[in-house]
Amino acid sequence: MSETNYLELRKITKVYPNGVIANEDVNMVLQRGEIHALMGENGAGKTTLMKILFGIEQPTSGEIYLEGQKIEIHNPLDAISKKIGMVHQHFMMDENLTVTENVILGMEPTKGLSLDTKKAREMTMEIAKKYNFKITPDKRVMDLSVGQKQKVEILKALIRGAQLLILDEPTAVLTPQETEELFEQLKILRDEGHTIIFISHKLNEVKHICSRATVLRGGKSVGSHDLKDISLAELSKLMVGRDVVREIEKQKAKPGDAVLEVKNLKVLNDELVQVVNDVSFKLRKGEILGIVGVEGNGQRQLIDCVTGLESEYQGEILIDGKVCAHSNGVKQRRDAGLNHIPEDRLTYGVIANATLLENLISNTYDKKENNKGIFMDDKKNSDRVTDLISRFQIKTDSKHTLVRMLSGGNMQKVVAAREMSTDMSILVADQPTRGIDVGTESFIHDRLVEMRDKGVAVLLVSADINEVMELSDSLIVFYEGEITAYFPDASKVTEEELGLYMLGLKKMKDEEIAEVAK
Repeated sequence: MSETNYLELRKITKVYPNGVIANEDVNMVLQRGEIHALMGENGAGKTTLMKILFGIEQPTSGEIYLEGQKIEIHNPLDAISKKIGMVHQHFMMDENLTVTENVILGMEPTKGLSLDTKKAREMTMEIAKKYNFKITPDKRVMDLSVGQKQKVEILKALIRGAQLLILDEPTAVLTPQETEELFEQLKILRDEGHTIIFISHKLNEVKHICSRATVLRGGKSVGSHDLKDISLAELSKLMVGRDVVREIEKQKAKPGDAVLEVKNLKVLNDELVQVVNDVSFKLRKGEILGIVGVEGNGQRQLIDCVTGLESEYQGEILIDGKVCAHSNGVKQRRDAGLNHIPEDRLTYGVIANATLLENLISNTYDKKENNKGIFMDDKKNSDRVTDLISRFQIKTDSKHTLVRMLSGGNMQKVVAAREMSTDMSILVADQPTRGIDVGTESFIHDRLVEMRDKGVAVLLVSADINEVMELSDSLIVFYEGEITAYFPDASKVTEEELGLYMLGLKKMKDEEIAEVAK
């Protein structure tokens, strides 16, 4: 084993009791002080491999070497003791506690029987200063931006002595400015000797921040590559096993009449704070209207009102010119022609303990054309589900597999397949490709454009700025519950300019914003 190898995974295999092989003879080598990408399609085995490295899962066979010594990692506490830290895509913090309280949780300094608040704050500020992380130690986590929460999660790992950091989709919901700031901090960590595993589907970011990449496909490693010697197209092909066209090809939109209108919408949260403030806009047939904003600026509440998940609001929502009663829920909006890919796939998108078949027909099983009298047409439904599994490349052994057995990305494919495959006049696509590999992402992008060209009105919400800029015909920016910018031609705005509006550093005049409601 080379002296330069800090970590080596040798022939890691993981076979689950149901016979599913998640990893098969996977090899991965990391050097100290490098930022190393782990890449692959959904279901390729990335998450399982990292769970093994962090002690959440145990390998069926294979060996792990750290600094030349063979080790076993029995659980996450054991991993932390070996200076391995993991920052999960979904943050693991108590939102009601302060930054300091979250950072030192489980290792609290005490004075007598009480928490030594002063010492805890000093410990937090010391680690933040060392790595140039700008934080407010006494602020509650619930009041932080997503980018700030990301920093707190990394500090939690660093204060526990982590030398190897696993970052799972760390830029998924960051603005360009926040992403660039994170990258600067990762470079500082790298230069201090930390080793970072960077899991991401964003190929441009991987090329920008990482020196090498290990690619998994079908549970197996297909090699490690020096990123300066490989193109984005070659990287995509390694991941999916075929050429991937990443440019979104679309003609100029030909919008028709408005099919969705939001008028003077106001929403209060549970603490009676106004989180949507007098928002008005129109969505027309045959256009993709993008909504961008840093997470937590009111987009969630807006989408909940439009789709029928939230009934407590002031103002009006109209579909095809008809006012939606506040009591009209999801079913009524669906019957009016509105389909919805929700951001939270586990809560609103799938029934985890139901099969793929049951999930994929859950919005059509009661339609007359899918039934024979009082009974469901099992063959017709089954054939349709088989087709959707194939077209959306859902990795599964059977249409009767429980959805909870799928990877997160494959769950997302189930939701997208169901919502994009029926007749509709409006599609609310909320983070439609979050956690999805480049191959299926390209397919979904093409499908959204195809739907637009057939006259469907698409309301697109995405934390991926590249996605929303490339797909959208027009754009609105959300900041602190208000529309702060409207771009009738999305091709005329740059990523950097959009980031300034998202962070509240720029705001358009009211008359420019009002154009979106005309």
